[in-house]
Amino acid sequence: MNDAGHEHPDYDPPQRLRRLPSWLSGQVARRAQRLVGEELAREGVRRQHFTVLASLAEQGPASQAELGRRLWIDRSDLHAIVTELDREGLIRRGRDERDRRRNVVALTPRGGRLLDRLGRRVDAAQDELLEPLSAAERDELRRLLAKLVDAQWAG
Repeated sequence: MNDAGHEHPDYDPPQRLRRLPSWLSGQVARRAQRLVGEELAREGVRRQHFTVLASLAEQGPASQAELGRRLWIDRSDLHAIVTELDREGLIRRGRDERDRRRNVVALTPRGGRLLDRLGRRVDAAQDELLEPLSAAERDELRRLLAKLVDAQWAG
């Protein structure tokens, strides 16, 4: 793999691109997705599985519709993800105690244990991605990226 993170040895984008924050962030995002994807695959899951499990752990049980809106996952894609997670015993589907007409999805203890392992794997991927940066630089990068994301949601 060359210094731009690409496996093709002839990949040599022009300097005009290499100076653009949008191009640079895209390159970092592609590498981050690959690293995280590889780590999660070691546990037999995909990024969207991790996202659903993390949401249920942090934000609590939800209907599939609510979960889809919360995570911006298409209804049919979410149905497949929930079915896979339910089949593995990582989540459970059941009636909402407050509204018996609704079904809710909740994390199981087994799902929580898997999420803990996945969290360690995702942290390892972050460490690999950010390895060239000092601790202070990592904190500053997180702060700046969060500022951009926050402005995106506010605007």
